[in-house]
Amino acid sequence: MNQNLADELVTMMTEDQWLLQQLYDSGKLPSESYHPRMKALHEHNASRLKVIIADNGWPGVSLVGEEAAKAAWLVIQHSVSDPEFMGECVYLLEDAVAREDVAGWQLAFLQDRVRTLSGRPQYYGTQFDVDESGWPTPFPIEDSATVNERRARLGLNSIEERQEQMTEQERKRRANIEQTS
Repeated sequence: MNQNLADELVTMMTEDQWLLQQLYDSGKLPSESYHPRMKALHEHNASRLKVIIADNGWPGVSLVGEEAAKAAWLVIQHSVSDPEFMGECVYLLEDAVAREDVAGWQLAFLQDRVRTLSGRPQYYGTQFDVDESGWPTPFPIEDSATVNERRARLGLNSIEERQEQMTEQERKRRANIEQTS
């Protein structure tokens, strides 16, 4: 295992999640536009991940361990300024899943993100928007009647359970904003 690379990826994930939480807790997220601080961090991390992939291939569990493999997935998941790079990484993750070098849910989230960003229906129901009242609702799903079967194959809970989790997160966020107002 490459511990230095693992540490770097985990640091990237930690910084991403810290900033996301700060913006979320302050009520600056979700928003209609891409927050400039978030965008800058995502683009910086994506640039570094490109170098890592060029040097090592996809950083899966065998190379960097489970937590850092998850961190690499998070970086690409948030690389929305570079949809071409995200699409290339779908293929790398498909291969890594086939080799059992990353968790299947990572592929589901990335593939759905790439599909929704390009205006196509998602396949696994991992990507959510908000309705007119600000509550989470899944983006359109291809063949929605069998989405829970596809989700289960990759280790995900049902779409209904996921939507309830997302709704509970939003309830907590709103309660935090009310408390600080």
